[in-house]
Amino acid sequence: MNQIVNNIGRKPFLKWAGNKHRVISHILPVLPSGERLVEPFAGSCAISLVSTYPNFLLSDTNADLIDLFINIQTDADLILKETENLFDGSNNNADAFYELREEFNSSPNSIRKSSIFIYLNRHCFNGLCRYNKSGIFNVPFGKYTNPKCPKNEIMNFASFAKEATFYHQSFEDTFAQARPGDVFYCDPPYSPLTATSNFTSYSKNEFGEAEHVKLRDEAIRLSEQGTTVIISNHRTEETLKLYKEAKIIEFNVSRLISSKASTRNAAPELLAIFDAR
Repeated sequence: MNQIVNNIGRKPFLKWAGNKHRVISHILPVLPSGERLVEPFAGSCAISLVSTYPNFLLSDTNADLIDLFINIQTDADLILKETENLFDGSNNNADAFYELREEFNSSPNSIRKSSIFIYLNRHCFNGLCRYNKSGIFNVPFGKYTNPKCPKNEIMNFASFAKEATFYHQSFEDTFAQARPGDVFYCDPPYSPLTATSNFTSYSKNEFGEAEHVKLRDEAIRLSEQGTTVIISNHRTEETLKLYKEAKIIEFNVSRLISSKASTRNAAPELLAIFDAR
């Protein structure tokens, strides 16, 4: 039981809303041992990066994200060279940013597009990853003084990716791939704390109440088949009711995605643990 934290120095190379690197001390101790860690909401892969499972399955509905991971897995040296060229300083201005954003939105999957993804992530406002209904990345320029290319983090990810499999697919499809020895950690777009705080557009497919219920039902189904499933979410009256069959661990997390320190209030979160039966 419990993951040994011997990869604690591995940090995600992407800024990401809800990045779990700052709360690994809450999550890793409740992850049981197993043959494979499965994350149906890969995001920045913060938990997988620091855990010690033999194998990993990571999926996401954001095709650009999964393409990026696979391209690093396939040719890390080339993607790093291309990315470093974009961070040479000449592109840290609004004109270059919007030109590269347009290229990103109009290009098919390639090493170049994945490198631009990293550039946009480090140069856009608050490091957000947001798309409109048409699937167009639309986050504005962030006006940072001197964004750094996350070279070491990219190379650490490339090393990690040797033991990982990546899929662009729904969480339902990922749950359907469960096998004996799996442990599932789910970090879905969170249920809103308030009516005005909802942010679910990591991809063009929104994630609402019905999806949270489906995820809960899948967690119960897998737990009854002998697989532990852990879900992160905000702690609200609604989520406590949603996860009433699970063991609940509560804690507070400071929100760092905001650019204003005055708005980075601590938010109540929970882990819903559906233990293997």
